[in-house]
Amino acid sequence: MVNRIPLVIHATHEAGVKVGGIGAVLDGLLSAQDYNTTVNRSILVGPMLGWDSAQMERLTSPRNGLTIRYSSLHGIFDNVVPNVRDALQAIEQSYEIGLLYGVRRFGAYEHEVILIEASNPAPDPINSFRYFLWQHYGIDSNRYSYDGEFNLYFSIAQPIFAALKALKVDDGLSPNDRFVIAHEWLGMPVVFAAQMNEPERWRTIFYAHETATARLLVEEDAGHDTRFYNALYKGREWGLDLPTLFGDQSYYYKDVIVRQAIRCDNIFAVGDLVVDELRFLGGDFRHKGIDLVYNGVTTQPITIQAKLESKRCLQKYCENLLGYVPDFVFTHVTRLVLSKALWRDLRVMEHLDQMLGEAGKTAVHFVLSTSVPAGRRSDWVHAWEAQYGWPVGHRGDNGDLMGLEGDFFFHGVEPYNQAAENSRVVFINQFGWSQERCGQRMPADMEFNDVRFGSDLEFGQSIYEPFGIAQVEPLNAGAITCVSNVCGCVGFIHRAAHALGVAQDQIANLVVADYVTLPPDYWLKTPWDALGIHHATRDWIESINSRGAAERIFRNLPHDHQQMQALIESGTALAQQMSWDVVARDYLIPGLERAKR
Repeated sequence: MVNRIPLVIHATHEAGVKVGGIGAVLDGLLSAQDYNTTVNRSILVGPMLGWDSAQMERLTSPRNGLTIRYSSLHGIFDNVVPNVRDALQAIEQSYEIGLLYGVRRFGAYEHEVILIEASNPAPDPINSFRYFLWQHYGIDSNRYSYDGEFNLYFSIAQPIFAALKALKVDDGLSPNDRFVIAHEWLGMPVVFAAQMNEPERWRTIFYAHETATARLLVEEDAGHDTRFYNALYKGREWGLDLPTLFGDQSYYYKDVIVRQAIRCDNIFAVGDLVVDELRFLGGDFRHKGIDLVYNGVTTQPITIQAKLESKRCLQKYCENLLGYVPDFVFTHVTRLVLSKALWRDLRVMEHLDQMLGEAGKTAVHFVLSTSVPAGRRSDWVHAWEAQYGWPVGHRGDNGDLMGLEGDFFFHGVEPYNQAAENSRVVFINQFGWSQERCGQRMPADMEFNDVRFGSDLEFGQSIYEPFGIAQVEPLNAGAITCVSNVCGCVGFIHRAAHALGVAQDQIANLVVADYVTLPPDYWLKTPWDALGIHHATRDWIESINSRGAAERIFRNLPHDHQQMQALIESGTALAQQMSWDVVARDYLIPGLERAKR
């Protein structure tokens, strides 16, 4: 029988507003029944960016589910009892910050929120805190004070802890009853504040949604994952750690902070490779307790009729844009960042295009990604559609293509479309999925769920991907997911398949592209040989191994309704084994129990 846990504090930059991956984790975890039946009280703590009008608007949007009980920035003071109001105002005056306290809805449940606005905080408390960090953790804050993000999270930690005490959230609780979970390095300053103010009185967890140092090393070298993970594997064989192979990384403040995770009572890692990456940091990480706590899947039951309707919407959109009705619809929904390796979609598509032709079939691949998260103005998009056929055509001189978008389109999509005979790639660089946001050629009744339900294949062959929630979201709708072997979701899918009695090589909904394993005759005798892997080697490996991925995809694609129904059933079974309730019950809650001394 699992003991109930009275209090869990989630320290995260997405405490107030969902921004990215950690926000998706919080949405899933804090709405899971198994989490809420075990944890009595959860409080999210983090920053409030008062200077950012867009975030402040999202904060109070009805869709965000936030009810403010106290906020000096919003002029709300009387929704808490007078003694709490007075205590919160005293904290604001002492630290010269703004404070918000309220509750935020996650599914059927509400959880408390404390946010700190620290645009111009009092320097003395911050300097005292930084001196403590230097004394006890060796963190030289002056070295990193050039970085605004670093300054922000070390400015809000002490006010957050003071607010928790003002609310008396831990009254009557033993150390084993109260937890602080630091979601990534941004939550670690709250852990430091707890350890400073009440040493040994809180159980602390570092929740590694990635390994920041590993991400940096993967992204900054053109050898990417092919280079880094071969160095990791060879280094492990030789008993060498990351600093020995890659040099001292203390110039990177995230590395310095993450290394203090060994001071926590436990560490959670969202994927099997994140465990390996943390061990690779060396020192006490070699033997530190690390628990796997995968991300989960939100399941939405779907019928084959609903899938076909969504697919028809996507097919109609393709017909409106390109003049043909494709047999297959592929998708890739992602942030437009280097780690997502969008060029790998095209390497696999090059092989698929040939296979489609031999079978007399056609396909379209919709890539939904943008460098402008808030989206372009709708009137601009409609004008581009009329002028040059956006999103089939794009321009780089009028606000259409921004940042990495231009490189992806001009160096990837456009050459592919000129050469392909049986498929096309459509790059939709707009936030929002509606006729208003994306032009008149999108069907009027189109919804984003159509992308998730109607897709036959979701790509996600990242060079660095601690888990990959977006890649597994379409599973229960019967999609095939094509991921690289460095994606953390692969380990969870394999465990789910094992629970269902399905062999790894028989998982119909999963195709794993391996861009790390080198040919047997490749000269790789030492870890330093791996460091010599450059972009030409990686390009070569991608060109070879992408064909195997394409062959497995084509073999698994549904060619009739019976095969489509089978994929829906197998994908739904996998998704149910990977639900947030499973994550909470089988991974997170046991990990909290192991943090108790």
